Amino acid sequence: MSRSVRHDALIDAVVELVTTGDVEDVSMETVAERAGVSRPLVYKHFANRGELLAAAYRREATALHDELAAEIAAATTLIEMYRALVRGAFRAAVARRDGVFAALRSAGARNRELRQEQRLRDVETVRAFSAQAVREYRLGRREATAATVLLLGAIEPLITQWRLRPTPGNAALLEEIFIRMVNGGYAFENRSLPHQELGSPEADDSKMIHVSGARDSLGSDR
Repeated sequence: MSRSVRHDALIDAVVELVTTGDVEDVSMETVAERAGVSRPLVYKHFANRGELLAAAYRREATALHDELAAEIAAATTLIEMYRALVRGAFRAAVARRDGVFAALRSAGARNRELRQEQRLRDVETVRAFSAQAVREYRLGRREATAATVLLLGAIEPLITQWRLRPTPGNAALLEEIFIRMVNGGYAFENRSLPHQELGSPEADDSKMIHVSGARDSLGSDR
């Protein structure tokens, strides 16, 4: 087995332990046992438990981001983009991926480097959605960015509402309510605010607002 394959197998073991039990169950010993290898072999790949948890967090966060990004990129309208995001968030909740992220965060898996990586993903998400809002709703760049951040921040409470009644019917209802919020929010901005910078989605992003609600399977840092 190649080093990269073994590395992934050890991370798989971490995720399985967190999913089926508790993050406190994760140790160099339990990971070795779950993966069917010796403890010294685990130490060849990871110096300690913290590195194991951080590696699991990075891989799972990157995989989820790439999965959602591909679905969003395939959408042709802003509403379709939001639908793809919401449905991806529901899928993650059903698969308990958000629970894995929460458990890893609680165990300190997110170090400074990983937090920075997530901020960059947040910026990419805001940029993609706000650029499409500029094109479709003819908003100013700042208007589109502000509205986008607020709407993305609503994803987490949307999932919280779904958990109170985790059924397909409730997911469909919440999705439609959210889509109405999206359409109404951007349309309101279009009607009520002056458009000083129309049609410039590539404008300066150096002051991009940080997304606080749509990250790591749409869970928060708190």
